[in-house]
Parts: sequence; structure tokens; C-alpha cells
Amino acid sequence: MRFILGVLYTALVLGANPAHADVAAAEALREGTMKKLLFSDPVAVSGETFTDPEGGTFSLSDFEGKHVLVNFWATWCAPCRKEMPMLSELQSEFGGDDFEVVTIATGRNEIAGIRRFFEEVGVENLPLYLDPRSGLARDMGVLGLPITLILDPEGREIARMRGDAEWNSDSAKAIIRTLIEAGES
Repeated sequence: MRFILGVLYTALVLGANPAHADVAAAEALREGTMKKLLFSDPVAVSGETFTDPEGGTFSLSDFEGKHVLVNFWATWCAPCRKEMPMLSELQSEFGGDDFEVVTIATGRNEIAGIRRFFEEVGVENLPLYLDPRSGLARDMGVLGLPITLILDPEGREIARMRGDAEWNSDSAKAIIRTLIEAGES
């Protein structure tokens, strides 16, 4: 009887808080390298800016209204380079009004080197953003690379992963799909 009451109470709590239920559903889908993706209560993100190669200035708040996967990386980071084609695949499959992959090269990265790398691995659909002084990365607590964050449509961090992952895995795609579908309801 106590177990049944516990299950009912949990269902009521999750039903009363749909956002929490959506995160719980996504969290339950973590398998393989996705087990490193740690979900948390929503946290405000930094307002620090970053740029594009043309000098345009952006902040993470520019992407509010959709789920965003933010990947901090560098050209010298081997795990970052390994996962970039997988992030591109994720953007190809899910990118649009409800989801976007945002890659931010942090620290010293030559624009020509980034473009050459993207060309070498066939990445044509990811943005080229720069955080040359690592101001955004520092404000966001990025220690080591790659670091990947997931932001909710309100622009708050709801998940974080340290290290590389198989972003083209069934588990990763199921997590993103679940978050997108939850945002539509």
C-alpha cells in the first residue's frame, strides 16, 4: 500500500510540474555516453557575448524560444573534433524552430583553422561562433573541453555534459526528440 501511495504521489507531483516531468523523461533515456549528460533544475546563463567571424555580437539569450545544445570546443581539442560531425548530424535531423546546435570555439582558435576543419569533416550546417577571450566559457563554468549544455526555451541551462559523446546515437536523438516534443505541448 505504501508503494502504491508513493507511485501516486510521484505521478501527481510530476503531473503538476510538466517541465520537471519532461526533464525526467529525457533523463530516463540516457544510455552509453549520454549517461554523462547531467540534468539539473533550470539555471540562468551568462549574458556574456560571443562573436561570429564578421564581428557580429551574440549572447545565449538570442536563442530563446527553442531548445539549444551549446557546445564549447576548440580546434586543438581531439575529442571536440571527433564529435563535431555528430553534432552536425543532430542539427541536420532536428535543427529548426524548436531546436538548434550552437558551437562556440573558445580560446585561441584561428578562423581559417576552424573553416578548414569544418571543410575537412564536411560540416556545413553549424554556426561558426567565437569566444576568443573565453569570457562566456569562464562565466559558464567551462573547465576543460568539450563541454556541452542544453538550454530550455526560456534560455536556462537544464543539462550539462563534460567530455565528448556520441551525439548521433539513438539515446541522444531520443533525448532531443523528447525535449522538443515537451516544448511543443
